[in-house]
Amino acid sequence: MSDDMTTQVFKEEAYELLGELETSLLELEDVPDDMDIINRVFRALHTIKGSGSMFGFEAIAEFTHEVETVFDKVRNGELAISKNLLTLSLSARDHIYSMLESPSGEGDKGIGNGILDGLKDVAAQGGGVDETVEDAVEEPVISTAETAEANAGPVEPVAQLPDEQPLKSLYQIIIKVAPGNEVEEESLDPLLEDLGKMGLIRSNTLHKETEIWWDVVFESDADSMSIEEIFFFTDIPVTVSVREVAREDIADVLDLTPDDEEEDSISVSAKPPKKLGEILVERGDVPSEAIEAVLADQKPLGELLTEKGVVSKEKVESALAEQNAAKEFKTAAKKSRKKIDTASSIRVSAEKLDYLVDLVGELVIVQAQISQVVSSKADPSLTALSEELERLSDELRDSTLGIRMLPIGTTFSKFRRLVRDLSEELGKEIDLNTNGAETELDKTVIERLGDPLVHLLRNSIDHGIEVPETRAAKGKSRRGTITLTAEHSGGDVMILIEDDGKGMSKEVIKAKAVEKGLISADQDLSDKEIFNLIFEPGFSTAQSVTNVSGRGVGMDVVKRAIDSLRGSIDIMSEEGKGTVITIRLPLTLAIIDGLQVRVSDDYFVIPLSLVEECVELTRQDVEESNGQQFVNLRGEIVPYIRIREWFEVEGESPPIEQIVITGLEGSRIGVVVDTVIGEHQTVIKSLGRVYRDVEGISGATIKGDGTLALILDIPKLFRTVLAEVKAAG
Repeated sequence: MSDDMTTQVFKEEAYELLGELETSLLELEDVPDDMDIINRVFRALHTIKGSGSMFGFEAIAEFTHEVETVFDKVRNGELAISKNLLTLSLSARDHIYSMLESPSGEGDKGIGNGILDGLKDVAAQGGGVDETVEDAVEEPVISTAETAEANAGPVEPVAQLPDEQPLKSLYQIIIKVAPGNEVEEESLDPLLEDLGKMGLIRSNTLHKETEIWWDVVFESDADSMSIEEIFFFTDIPVTVSVREVAREDIADVLDLTPDDEEEDSISVSAKPPKKLGEILVERGDVPSEAIEAVLADQKPLGELLTEKGVVSKEKVESALAEQNAAKEFKTAAKKSRKKIDTASSIRVSAEKLDYLVDLVGELVIVQAQISQVVSSKADPSLTALSEELERLSDELRDSTLGIRMLPIGTTFSKFRRLVRDLSEELGKEIDLNTNGAETELDKTVIERLGDPLVHLLRNSIDHGIEVPETRAAKGKSRRGTITLTAEHSGGDVMILIEDDGKGMSKEVIKAKAVEKGLISADQDLSDKEIFNLIFEPGFSTAQSVTNVSGRGVGMDVVKRAIDSLRGSIDIMSEEGKGTVITIRLPLTLAIIDGLQVRVSDDYFVIPLSLVEECVELTRQDVEESNGQQFVNLRGEIVPYIRIREWFEVEGESPPIEQIVITGLEGSRIGVVVDTVIGEHQTVIKSLGRVYRDVEGISGATIKGDGTLALILDIPKLFRTVLAEVKAAG
């Protein structure tokens, strides 16, 4: 692996660890006595330090070591978690991030030194440790000096876990010295001391046979990877394997032996209690020969039962078969347990994943071309092969797109820091609640969604939530709440941002719009239209300009970003109670199921997730509507738009046209076309600069015969039609 590749691997891992570090620090603010979270913080810092040193990022390793030292005091109960400590720790996290981004790998040394000075001041103050934190860190930890006595003889438990809260996992750790090396027992003391800080060493035994190795039985809530990292950066020539074992596999006395055939596999078995004969022989009451002679005369239980006539021979044989099957099952289960630490996931670069999706898209296009050619041949064999290819293509498409799907919680988790810092800056008390973090979206959508959500959250914090005194005067809780929710809605994902702040005044918004010339003073607008004025460029109701908001830049950017994702955004607000912002987004931007339609010689695709039904439109229906573009659909008046007129397609309309009824945001409109062809796997291709801003078109796709079909921007057409209906009264 080249230096560039190894550096990139380190950075990718470090970015993930920094994300975990930030999340843990924010959680620690709510539960400062939670030792699990404190250990997570320490492990993240420890891993960044070790990896940074290994890959040549010495400045990062040295800085992180200083921060880690402070949290070591927290783990040992010498330092209490405080708001100042967490603020400095978050600043340290940001500084490590800037060091990773810096070409020199050192970042701004002045900022780093200032953070470290602040942490040292906090650590020097020490005192005032929470009783809860003290109690949490008073677990007995076994030092190597205490365990050395066990090295010469059989392994014995040397400590007990607290009865109240047993740790989660039990591990066996085998530390082997590389052949041809001599290692003193004391040389492992520092490593075992680090191990003891992560949990409880139940036993530690040194074996000196054909090779030197240690058995360590360890109980902790850490994962195996974190345990291995302790030994990863040592200069001692050892190999380490960590295996999680079931509690029932380890008794009070352990017989642990490494498996010579497979270094990564450790067989663990519990010693059963001594049998009566063994005890009598050890005491000298009976010679071993006498025991063996008596046992030789014994018959198997099944044979004795058969001779006594208690059970038939056939039933005994059946029971023996069941016993053998159980033994085989148990053996297979033990073998499968060896795979417990096998990696269940791999890291793949985003570029490779995007390239894979592009290839799948091209495959879908070729498959459509093959299907079209086969349909003209009328050959049953070719048709069967084409259908099988289509099935495999569909499965490959779904699997590949599934790989790109990520839980939106990866974006939500970043906002806790934003809310914390901004609310502190503005002197407000705000809680952020998130729901539906497991809801999945395409990786590309999530990446492009981050900035719009930041804009919306900043506006909710600055404009929406009041300061504590104002809220208290209104009879509200001093702490405001912002709730971020994601959920599936049909073929889309719906994201809601709700706050319980002061809400927005329709009168103020309308007056500001009139002042800016966006609407006339006598124009009649619905509530939805009034609130949507906020998305106009330069619109702002802020009384003063701050470093957070007030310049009228942001909401129009949000609108354009959501539109570029083929989504929609709406606002509803009630003065004095709060605001709800609703965003609808497609699941993916790469490949969609579409409905292919034709107008004259031109082809179009409508996203199938928006299609409700198709109905006919005759010339008689048009005449009866007196020029109004409405259709009576089972008693409901539905407006429609003609694609032929919208795109100025030449030619006469057929006597019977088709209306594709689409639904969006609780409303329905019709799209009039000449012919509905059918479903179509649509590989979305972006348009060039010349056509990118054409209203009503969101992209293009390649049909089976190689020609293009334009993808209709239904949300845009929706807004146009509804605006025309409103204007017509």
